Amino acid sequence: MSQKFQVTGMSCGHCVSAVQNAVQTVDPEAQVTVDLETGHVDVLSEQPRKDIVAAIENAGYAVQ
Repeated sequence: MSQKFQVTGMSCGHCVSAVQNAVQTVDPEAQVTVDLETGHVDVLSEQPRKDIVAAIENAGYAVQ
């Protein structure tokens, strides 16, 4: 299932990797696409939205 998130606090390639890695701790098979300029994060995963949000927030980023 495709899920879309608005993530704030990302400013560089390291931030993109951190968000991707955070999502993949919840679902190692997740496909994660991050648009650094807009803050949009698209995740293809069957995991619950709340678990993905928690992982991103635990990595230090805010999810709108």
